[in-house]
Amino acid sequence: MKPITIGVAGGTGSGKTTVALKILERVGFDRVAYMPHDAYYRDASHLPPVERARLNFDHPDSLDNDLMIQHLKQLQADHAVEIPMYDFKTHSRLVETRRIEPQPIILVEGILIFADKGLRDLMDVKIFVDTDADLRFIRRLQRDIDERGRSPQSVINQYLGTVRPMHLEFVEPSKRYADVIIPEGGHNEVAIDMVAGRLRALADDRR
Repeated sequence: MKPITIGVAGGTGSGKTTVALKILERVGFDRVAYMPHDAYYRDASHLPPVERARLNFDHPDSLDNDLMIQHLKQLQADHAVEIPMYDFKTHSRLVETRRIEPQPIILVEGILIFADKGLRDLMDVKIFVDTDADLRFIRRLQRDIDERGRSPQSVINQYLGTVRPMHLEFVEPSKRYADVIIPEGGHNEVAIDMVAGRLRALADDRR
């Protein structure tokens, strides 16, 4: 049977990755093919570092959706894929790739996955993680400082310059395509349990 494809979207720092990982834990890593949209950022290694820092990484054009659509279709046809690996400190793709094997469930996660009709059309269930803007900003600030070596001021400048405007233009409007909206992100254990329970049943059916 064709695998069921789940999309988990939400603004930066909304907790969508936490929700996705909790779903993976509850359903079983051996039954889910996990595809983060972040892996499909376009390679910027050909640009000088100053120009890379100016790129708008929150616009849909910054992501290679055509490649992700191709990989999704391959997984849905029961073929393994080699997805890219991205280095956020240098804004470039690594030479290495990550192999994803076909599974009964495909879980796609990213802020802009519902903004692209080609991606939306491949999803059977669309989940939007809805979290207040102030919490999202604080989480983004902490993550970029701790994990990506950014300065607080650079994170603030990027948030005001591109992250917030792109959220209002692309991410927030894409919420209307969601089948399920989960408030409070990874803290909403009730919603996550309900979604995971349904997915376990669907995975069992497909096995």
